[in-house]
Amino acid sequence: MTFDPNARLDASQVEDRRGSGIGGRGLAIGGGGGALGIVLLLVYTLLGGGTNGTPSADDLSNLLNQVAGQGADQGSNSTFLATTCKTGADANARQDCRILGYVNSVQAFWKEEFAQSGQTYELASTVFFSNQTSTGCGTASTEVGPFYCPTDKLVWIDLGFLDELHTKFGATGGPTAQAYVVAHEYGHHVQDLQGVLGSSTSQQGAQGQSVRTELQADCYAGVWANHAAGTGYLEPLTQNDIADALDAAAAVGDDRIQSEFQGRVTPESWTHGSSAQRSQWFTTGYESGVTGKCDTFSGSI
Repeated sequence: MTFDPNARLDASQVEDRRGSGIGGRGLAIGGGGGALGIVLLLVYTLLGGGTNGTPSADDLSNLLNQVAGQGADQGSNSTFLATTCKTGADANARQDCRILGYVNSVQAFWKEEFAQSGQTYELASTVFFSNQTSTGCGTASTEVGPFYCPTDKLVWIDLGFLDELHTKFGATGGPTAQAYVVAHEYGHHVQDLQGVLGSSTSQQGAQGQSVRTELQADCYAGVWANHAAGTGYLEPLTQNDIADALDAAAAVGDDRIQSEFQGRVTPESWTHGSSAQRSQWFTTGYESGVTGKCDTFSGSI
């Protein structure tokens, strides 16, 4: 996935806290990247955590804080991005500029998509951090992975996780795999604006609301991929680009993660969907390019 070298990047959509951290709590909505967080949630549930075995928002917030440990110093380095990441050429050369470019492209698409239906898309910033930082949904860390927090309406990502997507979870990696992660998390922001997100996301199981919510975010990521070149930031996607995105979606399927970390697959505790489902719904979004095709809440999935 290559950027138009002349595209102008907007660094105001990303806050750079790498090497810093601040506080808060709430319920994080994981996705394309939060694979280790999924594992922790699965283990917690299997051990009977939460009311009637289902983790509450406070339970999950406490769990995230236990995983991440102690916070770091406060601060922000966003000026660095503004002076370093100016064009698509910069995005082609640097990972942080590339992720910034994906944020710009994804939000440009959703702004236009909302406008076509007479609605107003509300921009949501992405926060870069390193190691750990505190958010409106508890402590974020590399182990928890990227997530969207509806409490502060921010996407949180440690860029180090993007390397782990390849080294720990077996995805082929590459720029498109990283773009999938970003687009998936912004899919949750869109759901938040649509009123889809809520307490129902904690309902587990292969046909549960949590899985349906995550699969819709995968589908939304696919819809963006269909229109990515039209946003003015990216060159047309190749078949290899799409293959990398599908591989990343499959790498964070519940069945694949459970098999790797638990040694068995337990569909009743799924929260994000199987590898096949995640790939299928990304494909549905990409091939159709229509958000209306992303209704994962009706019928069987």
